[in-house]
Amino acid sequence: MFPGIYDFHWDAGHIIFLGIFYTVLVIVVSTIAIAMRRAILDFRGERAEALRWHADFEDLPDRWRRCRHELTGEVASRVCPNAFDCRHCTEHPKFVAARTPSTLAATHGAVVAGFAVPADRLYHRGHTWVRQDDYGVLTIGLDDFGAHLLGTPDEIRLPRIGSHVVTNGTGWRAKKNGVAVRILAPIDGEVVDVGGPDKGWYLKVRPDNPPDTRHLLTVTEAKLWMLRELERLQTSVATEGVGAALADGGLPVENLSEAIPADRRDAVMGMMFLNA
Repeated sequence: MFPGIYDFHWDAGHIIFLGIFYTVLVIVVSTIAIAMRRAILDFRGERAEALRWHADFEDLPDRWRRCRHELTGEVASRVCPNAFDCRHCTEHPKFVAARTPSTLAATHGAVVAGFAVPADRLYHRGHTWVRQDDYGVLTIGLDDFGAHLLGTPDEIRLPRIGSHVVTNGTGWRAKKNGVAVRILAPIDGEVVDVGGPDKGWYLKVRPDNPPDTRHLLTVTEAKLWMLRELERLQTSVATEGVGAALADGGLPVENLSEAIPADRRDAVMGMMFLNA
């Protein structure tokens, strides 16, 4: 009835072709499944990081949650209601629109209480900085205050290349003198390279979209904030003889954590890096 159908004969060529076809099909399906699983896990991880940060922020006392516009004198007193994320603040654009040219006039870097504040980057209040580099890549490092506070880490746990970091989520982890610290990521993006203290930076990140940096401090704001941070550290370790140990001849000691009493080191380090 159907001539030719029952006359088909399998040969080695057909078998090889089908073997290759199904092998490729299995690889494609497996790759898609792995990618979907990774995307789901990343999404869940990002949600968990966001929830963790908001819970940590709510646990911080009001005196540690001061609005950036209080630092510059644009408002007399204000507690940040947005977990240091000006991207979601309704008042931040109003403050920016009301600024005069002199409000944030300085654009050059400086040394504040012995800590360098370079002008070629923006600053996150977890003591990291973000610098725009070539090809749209953002470089992330510890600011000078954070670098002195942590010193040379005994252990560093960096994210894997290809993973995704989110603002105020975990950027990387470090351990010093038995104290584990979680360094907050200052920006969203995919990790394309990792460094360390020997390189002067920790992460290189490619943002998913044009980066929104409204939540990061300018160099002028960072200089004012750095003074507040030094005061916060000194108040936290204010015991006889410790205040003088934070600086030597006007310069901060290289490993500030070693000047913190051992029984308070975990709490103070967590406080300064916003790990409530």
